[in-house]
Amino acid sequence: MSRVSNRQKGMICIILSAFCFAWMNAFVRLAGDLPFIQKSFFRNLVALLFALAMLLREHGSLKPQKGTLPFLLIRAAAGTVGILCNFYAIDHLALSDASILNKMSPFFAILCSWIFLKEKLNWKQGLIVIGAFIGSLFVIKPSFANADLFPSLIGLLGGLGAGIAYTMVRRLGQIGANKAYIVFFFSAFSCVVTLPYLILSYMPMSWKQLLILILAGLAAAGGQFGVTSAYCYAPAKEISVYDYTQIIFAAGLGFLLFAQIPDWLSILGYCIIISMAAAMFIYNKNADKSHAIS
Repeated sequence: MSRVSNRQKGMICIILSAFCFAWMNAFVRLAGDLPFIQKSFFRNLVALLFALAMLLREHGSLKPQKGTLPFLLIRAAAGTVGILCNFYAIDHLALSDASILNKMSPFFAILCSWIFLKEKLNWKQGLIVIGAFIGSLFVIKPSFANADLFPSLIGLLGGLGAGIAYTMVRRLGQIGANKAYIVFFFSAFSCVVTLPYLILSYMPMSWKQLLILILAGLAAAGGQFGVTSAYCYAPAKEISVYDYTQIIFAAGLGFLLFAQIPDWLSILGYCIIISMAAAMFIYNKNADKSHAIS
């Protein structure tokens, strides 16, 4: 039996992560008319407890490893912005629209990796990223007549936050940070940031809503561990295309649970963005072959 490469491990992890995050988004929507910040707190609280249990089982330290704190803070801050924006978009857009805007994160991750990690980005890759942004415009439909313009822009901002966060995850993986600790630190940071709002503006929940948010948190924990492992195993440019399986999962769940059917402009935008992701993957694969031959 051939040995599973790091790229293959990253691919498997990111598909599992996409499946978990699609369910997380569905559970967030199913939780009903609750403030999106309150939903975020409970989602992160469950993920925090899950990550803490993992750390204790590994007998890991609750202190950050030397040299990791700056990257952990940036990852946590950007990730918190990403989650809050994503949850707002989920409450105001079709599930698949919110998901595709959040899935601009791999393209933002590629740009951020070029800027901050000095990973190479040539003109062909740059054109593909521009193509993805064009695709996002079909989903956003920028017009003052579009009632969904503001939540769409918030959803795109969420993708930016997630892209920066994943860049920091990649850097933390390069310097050997503990995967469970990365999730623990991020979840703890997000809970602390959203706790004041929860104390001041808590909205009572039914036991059903609480159960749904717990399920959202468990799905989020699975997604966090999946994506953290994926970007620790391989660079964004090699595995990001597989993250787009979330759109398939989200569209299916949106139709089955909420009878949501995206309009033709959104579907066109999905096709463009996914095509750009596939083009990036094929380009990187061919580039690797050429480099191996030379």
